[in-house]
Amino acid sequence: MYTTILTNLENGIFTITINRPEKLNALNKDVFNDIDNAMSEVYSNPEIKTVIITGAGSKAFAAGADIAEFASYSKTEAMTLSERGQFVFSKIENCPKPVIAAVNGFALGGGCELAMACHMRICSNNAKFGQPEVNLGLIPGYGGTQRLTQLIGKAKSMELQMTAQVISAEEALQLKLVNHVTTIEELINKSTEILQTIQSKAPIAISKIIECVNIAVSDTDAGFKKEVAAFGDCFETADMKEGTTAFLEKRKANFTGK
Repeated sequence: MYTTILTNLENGIFTITINRPEKLNALNKDVFNDIDNAMSEVYSNPEIKTVIITGAGSKAFAAGADIAEFASYSKTEAMTLSERGQFVFSKIENCPKPVIAAVNGFALGGGCELAMACHMRICSNNAKFGQPEVNLGLIPGYGGTQRLTQLIGKAKSMELQMTAQVISAEEALQLKLVNHVTTIEELINKSTEILQTIQSKAPIAISKIIECVNIAVSDTDAGFKKEVAAFGDCFETADMKEGTTAFLEKRKANFTGK
């Protein structure tokens, strides 16, 4: 049924595992399609009460988008990509059933955006978070400019996005980007423990909490629409072409502001 993810349903907890460890679980079109379909299953299957999203292996939750896939995109193609990512992540964020990101290792770029779309984030002590898109002459395109700001505040969000700084699990906890830090061995157990507690509560009330809290932190969808347009604009710059080429060639980019 799925080509890039593994799924498992046990005691009401549906675990979605991105299964591309050889690519550090990078997000490509197939991953988005599989997550989209898996979330449709979450919405429709009454046996599913709660969800864990994680990555295969111990190195990465999801180390960003698959850059080779979109390096040659036009502005229109880039905007379509951004809209697609935002649609899938919005489906997670607005899911009436609680979704926890169990972050094992790198959560960079699109991977960080995926984690932020979940209702809570539990991470292992080897986790690393960041939005390094500016290194490619780009900006986050899957909701990262909006959700990172909502979660950690304007000033720190500006700093992390403009410097491309990658932060540790402990700093992510201090910034309130994550709820808990644990060991890699206890990551799924900790996530399961929280979801089992939630599953003992009233399901309709839980879904209403999700709905109301989401409204509290999101005034309008204008910011998400602006992100799509700005993401597309970046694809018309020489800096984006240089940034993605330098990444694929494993060299330092030489940005000119054009």
